[in-house]
Amino acid sequence: MINGNPLIAGIQQIGIGNAHVHDTWRWYREHFNFDVPIFEEAAEARLMLPYTGGEPRKRHAILALNMRGGGGLEIWQYTERKPQAPDFQTQLGDLGIYILKIKSSDVEATYRFLKEKGANILNGVTLNPAGQSHFFMSDPFGNLVEIVESKEWFSKGKCSMGGVFGCTIGVSDIEKSLLFYQDVLGYDQVVFDETASFNDFDCLPGGQESCRRVLLRHSEPRQGAFSKLLGSNEIELVQVTTRKPRQLFENRFWGDLGYIHLCFEIAGMDAMRNKCKKLGYPFTVDSGDSFDMGEAAGHFSYIEDPDGTLIEFVETHKIPLLKKLGWYLDLRKRPFGKSLPNWMVSALSFGRVKD
Repeated sequence: MINGNPLIAGIQQIGIGNAHVHDTWRWYREHFNFDVPIFEEAAEARLMLPYTGGEPRKRHAILALNMRGGGGLEIWQYTERKPQAPDFQTQLGDLGIYILKIKSSDVEATYRFLKEKGANILNGVTLNPAGQSHFFMSDPFGNLVEIVESKEWFSKGKCSMGGVFGCTIGVSDIEKSLLFYQDVLGYDQVVFDETASFNDFDCLPGGQESCRRVLLRHSEPRQGAFSKLLGSNEIELVQVTTRKPRQLFENRFWGDLGYIHLCFEIAGMDAMRNKCKKLGYPFTVDSGDSFDMGEAAGHFSYIEDPDGTLIEFVETHKIPLLKKLGWYLDLRKRPFGKSLPNWMVSALSFGRVKD
């Protein structure tokens, strides 16, 4: 802890509930270079009972990174029940994580690449109210993805796209949600706050309607072991003003189809527990000391934002750097909050999966 406060290193990953874990991962490898697995595990989700109908559920999960920089994806599949889709047409502003943001160093080049790959692109390259180049697409599984311009990178790489840059979240009361994302998660910079019908949203279901739209960033660099790799990020909040939004996971379980959680890599879980409780957002799930995730281990917990969107915290304890040589890094033995050297983080690339 620094002055008794926890540290947030960045967005570790966004979870995607899907029906075919290996097919989904293959698609994200081929299109977005999420080709470095941190763990792959088939096990029982025993601790998520508040969100899985009160019963442990068997699942298969893969956490994969794009080593150019940005957060990862946790690709998550139930293995003993059929994951459920929403029973209604979801629209912009519905409550929960609606759009995944992927960073790009050259949005036009990413657009051309994905178009050549036959991806389901929804519009041309345009500008958002912050002046960033971006465009929208849908993956083959019905999940919306936004490609967003970024100038911050961990490594150069051979492609224009990187990892997770953030997400767009539907909320019912932006004023209330602002306090949560600012006070709990440190998004203290309001890049824009506008209410209108936005041309760049026209291609999205419900995107022609008027809404309030707020883009948040953090003014201070994130700190922690993997902060250089994860980099800075942004959260976009959308509140519709012309209809009553619905919960994206209404009558469904965590792990069903769609974006299931937003996960932050942190240091100081006890301090984070105390902070969240003090602010009125107590942990709803807490793994306790250390939880084994196959080849990795850590302490994880969950809270809910004001609309029930799940926010996960992970304090990584062990991670494989060179699995073939049996080299595992124990982060509990390192100075609190200190960034790992670039060469050590880059060693994760030796586990890259090539198609």
